[in-house]
This record gives sequence, structure tokens and C-alpha cells, in this order.
Amino acid sequence: MADEVRPRRRQARGERRMAQILDASAAVFARVGYEKATTIAIAAEAGISPGSLYQFFPNKHAVAQALADRFVTQMGAAHREAFEAIDFAALTLDDLLDRIVDPIVGFNIANPGFKALFARPDMPDGLSDAARPIQAALLGRIETMIGARAPGLPEGERQRTARVCAQIFQAMVVLVVAAEGDERQAMTGELKKALRGYLAPVIG
Repeated sequence: MADEVRPRRRQARGERRMAQILDASAAVFARVGYEKATTIAIAAEAGISPGSLYQFFPNKHAVAQALADRFVTQMGAAHREAFEAIDFAALTLDDLLDRIVDPIVGFNIANPGFKALFARPDMPDGLSDAARPIQAALLGRIETMIGARAPGLPEGERQRTARVCAQIFQAMVVLVVAAEGDERQAMTGELKKALRGYLAPVIG
């Protein structure tokens, strides 16, 4: 029994250490950019030695790839929570916005370095493109929601409406993440108000 427990403990410690490294890398990449970041700086941010970092990641690119994979996984979970198992046509527009906006806002609050990191021009193409498929899937989910609420809407208008919704969200979520406490809650309300004002004439 003891022989079985020790490997599980080592595995748990390893997973915690990897999460620690990825948290640190997100902070370093967002602060100084990919090109200027070093594994030494990431290790220092994580409070570990470079040798400990190399036990898990052979180089900076591997760290960034693992970070991109984690972001994409977490973002996908937020999108599923926001859009799956919802009867879009049955909810009021306010309830629909609460159901959709809150999980995606939560992802952005939990990962404040995501946009700052992957929007940087110095990120390698393979990493900066990592989130594009799931962002495209999000647009598809928004289009599906709009189609359920307004089934007679032409396809081109439905796609345009989805793109504008995504842009409104992306522009305002920066303000939400930057705010704190009651002001963050107020800014989330302003985000929903902007989306409601745009969507109400189309799907309200």
C-alpha cells in the first residue's frame, strides 16, 4: 500500500509544480513578452531553481506551448458552460446574457494574462494561433444562439451580428478584468447592458 501511495504523492507534487511554473510563465510572458522572457526569469517568478524547471520543460517554447494548451482547455470549458444545455429561445434576453457572459468573464478574470500574452506580436505563430480554433468555435456558438432566437434572420446578418457581439465583449472585458470589487461587478453589468442594447432589436 505504501508503495502505491508514494507514486501518487510524487505525481500530485509534480502537477502542483507544473501549475506553479505555468502561472509564473503567464506573468513573465505578459510582462516582458516572449522574446525577452527567459527560463531563469520564469523559475525566479515561480520561486524555484532553473534545474527544477528543466525537470518538467526542456526550454521556453515548451513552457509556452503548455501554457497555451492550458489556456485553450480552460477557455473551452468556459464556452461549454456558457452555451451547452441551454434552451436559447426559452430564456429572457437578460437571463440569456447572465448565463452566457458570466462563465466567459470568469475565465478572463482567472487568466488576466491571456489576452496580453497571446495578442503580443512577438509570440511564435504556432502559439499565438493556438486559441484561434476555439475562438472560431465560439463565434459558431453565438451564431447558433442568434439563429435559435431569430430563425428567420438571413445567414449573413446572423454571422455579422455574432462578430459584432464578440467584438463588444472583447473590447469591454478588458475593463472588467482591470476593475476590482464592486466596480468589477458594475463593469460586468455595463458589458451586459451594451450587449443587450445591441441584441435586443435583433433577438430580444
